[in-house]
Amino acid sequence: MTNRVTGVRSVELGVRDLHQSAEFYTKVWALEQVGAESECMHFRATGGEHHVLTIRERPKPALLGVHFAANDRAAVDALCAKARGYGVEIEADPAPLDRSAGGGYGFRFRTPDGLPMSISSDRVQHPNVVLDRSRPTKISHVVLNSARTDDQIPFFIDVLGFKLSDTTHMMEFLRCSADHHSVAIFRNNGPSLNHVAYELPNIDGLMRGTGRVKQNGFDIEWGIGRHGPGANVFSYFIEPNGFVAEYTTELDQLDDATHVPQGPDYWQKVMPMPDRWGTAGAPSNRMRAAMSGALYLGEEADLRCEDIIGRKLG
Repeated sequence: MTNRVTGVRSVELGVRDLHQSAEFYTKVWALEQVGAESECMHFRATGGEHHVLTIRERPKPALLGVHFAANDRAAVDALCAKARGYGVEIEADPAPLDRSAGGGYGFRFRTPDGLPMSISSDRVQHPNVVLDRSRPTKISHVVLNSARTDDQIPFFIDVLGFKLSDTTHMMEFLRCSADHHSVAIFRNNGPSLNHVAYELPNIDGLMRGTGRVKQNGFDIEWGIGRHGPGANVFSYFIEPNGFVAEYTTELDQLDDATHVPQGPDYWQKVMPMPDRWGTAGAPSNRMRAAMSGALYLGEEADLRCEDIIGRKLG
């Protein structure tokens, strides 16, 4: 399929306190602010993508968008036509995009679960790739919660052009490049955001980045370990709005010509625990709640986020 999604560009989040959140994502998470509008900020990683994160001030935290890449305008138009034909809501038809956010050409839509997304081409790329192994290079993957997984998978595969990499009893892993997964769907109450994973260059970089986050007062809620499907190294944190943010590295690279997806029985047999090394332990109770979306969607979020957002960031 030539008209398909080719990667994750960025994630867009609604946050309670724009400047407090910006302080976390720059000083602690090590992104760099590259633009701002009214009640909105954009942040880049060290790679070429114009930005990997947008935050907008909102009364309550919310997932406002997952933004994907396509090769060119023709692919954007074709993907929009396929999405419309599939019956999902098109929020904005293909058109030139705001230059302050990298420009380009794209459209906005909602998944069958109602989550907001967009696809674009021709976004401005940074010519200077920053060499700092302790900082994120890009968005590695986004995991979404859904109570209707069987409705979501065909949309991502048949409309957006993703391929199935692996399936466990709890998750479906989908790829749109050589990366083992750029999107995963978690069988859970939903729809909601489970977590966003940011890629580090190597294990040493992940350890250094994890150390920086810990030194700024944020506990590792799960990790450090190495997952089963994808084999990526991980450390998980809860950021000031109750969203789960992951540092990850060494995600498996797959060859479409040779890769054979494995199913739940295979993974249960060879990898009964979600950590190959056995070092990570179980996710904290707070992490489990955050991954379900509870910390940013419900009353529990109000209590926990007030605690988190009050932490000293230095």
